[in-house]
Amino acid sequence: MLSETFFIVDFPALLIVILASILCALMGSFLVLRKEAVMVDALSHSVLPGIVMGVYLSGSFSILYVMGGATLSCLIAVLGVYALQRYARIEQGAAIGTVFTTMFALGVVFLETYIGGRVHLDTQHVLYGALELTYWANPFEWDSMPMQIKTLSVMLVITLAFMIVFFKELRVSTFDPLYAELQGQYVTALHLIQILLTALIAVSCFEATGSILVISLFVCPAASARMLCDRMETQMWLSAIIGIFCAITGYFCAGFLPLALGFEHSINAAAMIAVICGIFLVLSMLFSPAYGVITQKKKLFN
Repeated sequence: MLSETFFIVDFPALLIVILASILCALMGSFLVLRKEAVMVDALSHSVLPGIVMGVYLSGSFSILYVMGGATLSCLIAVLGVYALQRYARIEQGAAIGTVFTTMFALGVVFLETYIGGRVHLDTQHVLYGALELTYWANPFEWDSMPMQIKTLSVMLVITLAFMIVFFKELRVSTFDPLYAELQGQYVTALHLIQILLTALIAVSCFEATGSILVISLFVCPAASARMLCDRMETQMWLSAIIGIFCAITGYFCAGFLPLALGFEHSINAAAMIAVICGIFLVLSMLFSPAYGVITQKKKLFN
Protein backbone atom coordinates (compact mmCIF):
# COMPACT_ATOMS: atom_id res chain seq x y z
CA MET A 1 0.00 0.00 0.00
CA LEU A 2 1.26 3.46 -0.84
CA SER A 3 1.51 5.78 2.14
CA GLU A 4 -0.21 9.14 2.42
CA THR A 5 3.22 10.78 2.34
CA PHE A 6 3.78 9.39 -1.16
CA PHE A 7 0.65 11.11 -2.51
CA ILE A 8 1.46 14.37 -0.72
CA VAL A 9 5.16 14.63 -1.63
CA ASP A 10 6.27 12.13 -4.30
CA PHE A 11 3.14 11.83 -6.45
CA PRO A 12 2.89 15.55 -7.41
CA ALA A 13 6.62 15.69 -8.14
CA LEU A 14 6.33 12.61 -10.35
CA LEU A 15 3.28 14.04 -12.11
CA ILE A 16 5.10 17.30 -12.80
CA VAL A 17 8.19 15.65 -14.24
CA ILE A 18 6.09 13.21 -16.32
CA LEU A 19 4.08 16.08 -17.84
CA ALA A 20 7.32 17.99 -18.44
CA SER A 21 8.95 14.98 -20.10
CA ILE A 22 6.01 14.48 -22.48
CA LEU A 23 5.93 18.15 -23.46
CA CYS A 24 9.68 18.43 -23.97
CA ALA A 25 9.93 15.13 -25.85
CA LEU A 26 7.15 15.98 -28.31
CA MET A 27 8.53 19.42 -29.13
CA GLY A 28 12.10 18.15 -28.97
CA SER A 29 11.37 15.68 -31.77
CA PHE A 30 10.95 18.56 -34.22
CA LEU A 31 14.00 20.39 -32.90
CA VAL A 32 16.23 17.31 -33.24
CA LEU A 33 15.02 16.62 -36.78
CA ARG A 34 15.58 20.27 -37.72
CA LYS A 35 19.07 20.10 -36.17
CA GLU A 36 18.08 22.97 -33.88
CA ALA A 37 18.58 21.23 -30.53
CA VAL A 38 21.08 23.91 -29.54
CA MET A 39 18.19 26.40 -29.71
CA VAL A 40 16.75 24.75 -26.57
CA ASP A 41 19.87 25.68 -24.64
CA ALA A 42 19.60 29.24 -25.90
CA LEU A 43 15.90 29.58 -25.06
CA SER A 44 16.11 27.92 -21.64
CA HIS A 45 18.80 30.41 -20.62
CA SER A 46 17.45 33.42 -22.50
CA VAL A 47 14.09 33.36 -20.72
CA LEU A 48 15.72 34.03 -17.34
CA PRO A 49 15.68 37.88 -17.58
CA GLY A 50 11.98 37.78 -18.48
CA ILE A 51 11.19 35.42 -15.60
CA VAL A 52 13.05 37.61 -13.12
CA MET A 53 11.29 40.75 -14.33
CA GLY A 54 7.93 38.96 -14.16
CA VAL A 55 8.63 37.91 -10.57
CA TYR A 56 9.85 41.41 -9.70
CA LEU A 57 6.78 43.16 -11.15
CA SER A 58 4.27 40.74 -9.62
CA GLY A 59 6.03 40.31 -6.27
CA SER A 60 5.53 36.55 -6.52
CA PHE A 61 5.88 33.69 -9.00
CA SER A 62 2.72 34.76 -10.85
CA ILE A 63 2.38 32.53 -13.91
CA LEU A 64 0.80 35.33 -15.99
CA TYR A 65 3.65 37.78 -15.39
CA VAL A 66 6.30 35.08 -15.70
CA MET A 67 4.91 33.74 -19.00
CA GLY A 68 4.63 37.25 -20.38
CA GLY A 69 8.16 38.18 -19.37
CA ALA A 70 9.59 34.91 -20.66
CA THR A 71 7.83 35.28 -24.01
CA LEU A 72 9.17 38.82 -24.43
CA SER A 73 12.65 37.66 -23.43
CA CYS A 74 12.42 34.81 -25.94
CA LEU A 75 11.43 37.18 -28.74
CA ILE A 76 14.37 39.45 -27.93
CA ALA A 77 16.73 36.46 -28.02
CA VAL A 78 15.38 35.17 -31.35
CA LEU A 79 15.60 38.64 -32.89
CA GLY A 80 19.12 39.00 -31.51
CA VAL A 81 20.24 35.73 -33.12
CA TYR A 82 18.60 36.75 -36.40
CA ALA A 83 20.26 40.19 -36.33
CA LEU A 84 23.71 38.73 -35.65
CA GLN A 85 23.31 36.24 -38.49
CA ARG A 86 21.91 38.73 -41.00
CA TYR A 87 23.85 41.91 -40.28
CA ALA A 88 27.04 40.76 -38.55
CA ARG A 89 27.38 37.66 -40.76
CA ILE A 90 27.99 35.46 -37.73
CA GLU A 91 27.45 31.70 -38.02
CA GLN A 92 24.26 30.43 -36.33
CA GLY A 93 25.96 28.45 -33.55
CA ALA A 94 28.17 31.40 -32.62
CA ALA A 95 25.20 33.78 -32.72
CA ILE A 96 23.13 31.52 -30.45
CA GLY A 97 26.04 31.11 -28.04
CA THR A 98 26.58 34.86 -27.87
CA VAL A 99 22.93 35.66 -27.26
CA PHE A 100 22.09 33.00 -24.69
CA THR A 101 25.21 33.57 -22.56
CA THR A 102 24.57 37.33 -22.56
CA MET A 103 20.88 36.90 -21.72
CA PHE A 104 21.59 34.38 -18.97
CA ALA A 105 24.26 36.61 -17.43
CA LEU A 106 21.85 39.54 -17.58
CA GLY A 107 19.21 37.39 -15.89
CA VAL A 108 21.60 36.45 -13.07
CA VAL A 109 22.44 40.14 -12.54
CA PHE A 110 18.72 41.01 -12.41
CA LEU A 111 18.12 38.08 -10.06
CA GLU A 112 20.74 39.16 -7.57
CA THR A 113 19.90 42.87 -7.89
CA TYR A 114 16.10 42.95 -7.87
CA ILE A 115 14.98 39.70 -6.26
CA GLY A 116 17.48 38.80 -3.56
CA GLY A 117 15.72 36.72 -0.92
CA ARG A 118 12.28 38.32 -1.27
CA VAL A 119 10.90 35.55 -3.52
CA HIS A 120 11.87 31.88 -3.60
CA LEU A 121 13.99 32.15 -6.73
CA ASP A 122 17.78 31.91 -6.84
CA THR A 123 20.54 30.69 -9.18
CA GLN A 124 20.54 27.18 -7.69
CA HIS A 125 16.76 27.07 -8.12
CA VAL A 126 17.20 28.17 -11.73
CA LEU A 127 19.72 25.42 -12.52
CA TYR A 128 18.47 22.44 -10.50
CA GLY A 129 14.79 23.18 -9.90
CA ALA A 130 12.84 22.33 -6.78
CA LEU A 131 11.03 19.05 -7.41
CA GLU A 132 11.66 17.97 -3.83
CA LEU A 133 9.83 21.04 -2.49
CA THR A 134 6.62 20.22 -4.38
CA TYR A 135 3.72 18.91 -2.32
CA TRP A 136 -0.03 18.37 -2.67
CA ALA A 137 -1.62 19.16 0.69
CA ASN A 138 -4.90 17.37 -0.10
CA PRO A 139 -4.17 14.89 -2.91
CA PHE A 140 -6.65 14.78 -5.81
CA GLU A 141 -8.35 18.01 -4.70
CA TRP A 142 -8.28 20.74 -7.34
CA ASP A 143 -7.92 23.67 -4.93
CA SER A 144 -4.70 22.36 -3.37
CA MET A 145 -3.21 21.05 -6.62
CA PRO A 146 0.27 22.56 -7.24
CA MET A 147 0.18 25.35 -9.81
CA GLN A 148 2.94 23.62 -11.81
CA ILE A 149 0.64 20.68 -12.54
CA LYS A 150 -2.16 22.97 -13.74
CA THR A 151 0.20 24.99 -15.91
CA LEU A 152 1.87 21.96 -17.50
CA SER A 153 -1.51 20.33 -18.14
CA VAL A 154 -2.74 23.43 -19.98
CA MET A 155 0.50 23.59 -21.98
CA LEU A 156 0.15 19.91 -22.90
CA VAL A 157 -3.37 20.47 -24.24
CA ILE A 158 -2.21 23.52 -26.25
CA THR A 159 0.84 21.69 -27.63
CA LEU A 160 -1.11 18.57 -28.61
CA ALA A 161 -3.80 20.69 -30.28
CA PHE A 162 -1.17 22.60 -32.27
CA MET A 163 0.59 19.41 -33.38
CA ILE A 164 -2.62 17.59 -34.32
CA VAL A 165 -4.03 20.50 -36.34
CA PHE A 166 -0.78 21.34 -38.15
CA PHE A 167 0.94 17.95 -38.16
CA LYS A 168 1.04 17.63 -41.96
CA GLU A 169 2.49 21.12 -42.38
CA LEU A 170 4.97 20.59 -39.54
CA ARG A 171 6.19 17.32 -41.02
CA VAL A 172 6.72 18.74 -44.50
CA SER A 173 8.39 21.94 -43.27
CA THR A 174 10.66 19.96 -40.94
CA PHE A 175 12.07 17.72 -43.67
CA ASP A 176 11.86 20.03 -46.68
CA PRO A 177 11.11 23.69 -45.85
CA LEU A 178 11.73 24.81 -49.44
CA TYR A 179 9.11 22.39 -50.79
CA ALA A 180 6.71 23.53 -48.04
CA GLU A 181 7.14 27.14 -49.14
CA LEU A 182 6.50 26.18 -52.77
CA GLN A 183 3.28 24.53 -51.60
CA GLY A 184 2.17 27.85 -50.11
CA GLN A 185 2.70 26.93 -46.46
CA TYR A 186 3.60 29.62 -43.93
CA VAL A 187 6.87 28.01 -42.92
CA THR A 188 8.27 31.04 -41.09
CA ALA A 189 5.07 31.56 -39.09
CA LEU A 190 4.91 27.89 -38.08
CA HIS A 191 8.56 27.95 -37.08
CA LEU A 192 8.03 31.06 -34.99
CA ILE A 193 5.06 29.46 -33.22
CA GLN A 194 7.19 26.38 -32.52
CA ILE A 195 9.91 28.55 -30.99
CA LEU A 196 7.39 30.40 -28.83
CA LEU A 197 5.82 27.12 -27.69
CA THR A 198 9.29 25.79 -26.91
CA ALA A 199 9.98 28.85 -24.77
CA LEU A 200 6.63 28.60 -22.97
CA ILE A 201 7.18 24.89 -22.29
CA ALA A 202 10.63 25.67 -20.90
CA VAL A 203 9.17 28.35 -18.63
CA SER A 204 6.37 26.05 -17.50
CA CYS A 205 8.94 23.45 -16.45
CA PHE A 206 11.42 26.01 -15.15
CA GLU A 207 10.33 26.47 -11.53
CA ALA A 208 10.16 22.78 -10.64
CA THR A 209 12.74 21.11 -12.88
CA GLY A 210 15.39 23.78 -13.50
CA SER A 211 17.14 24.60 -16.77
CA ILE A 212 19.50 21.58 -16.77
CA LEU A 213 16.69 19.03 -16.77
CA VAL A 214 14.67 21.06 -19.30
CA ILE A 215 17.53 20.83 -21.79
CA SER A 216 17.97 17.10 -21.16
CA LEU A 217 14.27 16.36 -21.60
CA PHE A 218 14.10 18.33 -24.84
CA VAL A 219 17.11 16.63 -26.45
CA CYS A 220 17.86 13.16 -25.02
CA PRO A 221 14.48 11.35 -25.42
CA ALA A 222 13.98 12.74 -28.93
CA ALA A 223 17.54 11.89 -29.99
CA SER A 224 17.21 8.40 -28.47
CA ALA A 225 13.95 7.79 -30.35
CA ARG A 226 15.61 8.99 -33.57
CA MET A 227 18.18 6.21 -33.19
CA LEU A 228 15.44 3.60 -32.80
CA CYS A 229 12.96 4.44 -35.59
CA ASP A 230 12.55 6.14 -38.96
CA ARG A 231 8.91 7.29 -38.91
CA MET A 232 8.13 10.70 -37.48
CA GLU A 233 4.89 9.65 -35.79
CA THR A 234 6.66 6.73 -34.13
CA GLN A 235 9.53 8.93 -33.04
CA MET A 236 7.24 11.43 -31.33
CA TRP A 237 5.37 8.86 -29.24
CA LEU A 238 8.49 6.79 -28.58
CA SER A 239 10.33 9.90 -27.38
CA ALA A 240 7.45 10.64 -24.98
CA ILE A 241 7.60 7.07 -23.63
CA ILE A 242 11.37 7.29 -23.20
CA GLY A 243 10.98 10.64 -21.41
CA ILE A 244 8.41 9.18 -19.02
CA PHE A 245 10.63 6.16 -18.32
CA CYS A 246 13.65 8.35 -17.61
CA ALA A 247 11.58 10.67 -15.39
CA ILE A 248 10.20 7.87 -13.21
CA THR A 249 13.46 5.91 -13.06
CA GLY A 250 15.54 8.99 -12.29
CA TYR A 251 13.16 10.21 -9.58
CA PHE A 252 13.14 6.92 -7.71
CA CYS A 253 16.90 6.49 -8.11
CA ALA A 254 17.43 9.95 -6.62
CA GLY A 255 14.95 9.54 -3.78
CA PHE A 256 15.37 5.95 -2.66
CA LEU A 257 18.54 4.38 -4.12
CA PRO A 258 21.04 6.36 -1.97
CA LEU A 259 19.10 5.45 1.19
CA ALA A 260 18.98 1.79 0.15
CA LEU A 261 22.77 1.87 -0.35
CA GLY A 262 23.27 3.22 3.17
CA PHE A 263 23.77 6.92 2.46
CA GLU A 264 22.21 9.45 4.81
CA HIS A 265 20.50 11.71 2.25
CA SER A 266 18.79 11.49 -1.12
CA ILE A 267 20.20 13.41 -4.09
CA ASN A 268 18.77 16.04 -6.41
CA ALA A 269 15.97 14.47 -8.48
CA ALA A 270 16.31 16.77 -11.51
CA ALA A 271 20.03 16.03 -11.80
CA MET A 272 19.50 12.25 -11.55
CA ILE A 273 16.74 12.32 -14.19
CA ALA A 274 19.10 14.22 -16.51
CA VAL A 275 21.77 11.56 -15.89
CA ILE A 276 19.32 8.75 -16.73
CA CYS A 277 18.34 10.60 -19.92
CA GLY A 278 22.00 10.80 -20.90
CA ILE A 279 22.59 7.12 -20.14
CA PHE A 280 19.58 6.11 -22.25
CA LEU A 281 20.88 8.21 -25.15
CA VAL A 282 24.33 6.60 -24.96
CA LEU A 283 22.78 3.12 -24.86
CA SER A 284 20.60 3.88 -27.88
CA MET A 285 23.64 5.17 -29.77
CA LEU A 286 25.54 1.96 -28.98
CA PHE A 287 22.85 -0.69 -29.36
CA SER A 288 20.31 0.74 -31.84
CA PRO A 289 19.28 -2.13 -34.17
CA ALA A 290 19.75 0.01 -37.28
CA TYR A 291 22.15 2.83 -36.42
CA GLY A 292 24.00 1.75 -33.26
CA VAL A 293 27.78 1.83 -33.20
CA ILE A 294 28.02 -1.83 -32.21
CA THR A 295 25.48 -2.83 -34.87
CA GLN A 296 27.42 -0.98 -37.55
CA LYS A 297 30.68 -2.64 -36.52
CA LYS A 298 29.06 -6.07 -36.63
CA LYS A 299 27.81 -5.34 -40.17
CA LEU A 300 31.30 -4.18 -41.14
CA PHE A 301 32.98 -7.37 -39.98
CA ASN A 302 30.31 -9.77 -41.33
